[in-house]
Amino acid sequence: MTPHQIALVTETLGGLDLDLLAGDFYRRVFAASPATATMFTSDPAVQRARFATELATLVGSIQELDKFCASADGLGARHRGYGVRAGDYRLMGSALMETLAAALGDGWTADVEEAWTLAYNLIAETMMAGGLNGRPPG
Repeated sequence: MTPHQIALVTETLGGLDLDLLAGDFYRRVFAASPATATMFTSDPAVQRARFATELATLVGSIQELDKFCASADGLGARHRGYGVRAGDYRLMGSALMETLAAALGDGWTADVEEAWTLAYNLIAETMMAGGLNGRPPG
């Protein structure tokens, strides 16, 4: 990712209500794959808050590769323990892009979409590596 793309991702996320974003994200995920709901055992409000916090943390740390990798790697190891598999990342990525596009409206430009696609791919690949390596979280 270029510095400009990192800035686009950071700026667009910073202008959104993360709780609303998380709620719409999960609505889209469960509509696309109702079976995924069984992976989520927490109270929905708690899960939304966790998602919002993790997304903000990962996006906020992309510029600091060591910090980013440690966060995403640990998150991936935890998600593997929840039963998340590689195919689930595709579903989540699609739902996130749809959610961001809806939330940003006219602000969802081709440049913003490309930046978010690269950011999500980086996050997902690092998380999957953490899950495969079986590294302990945190």
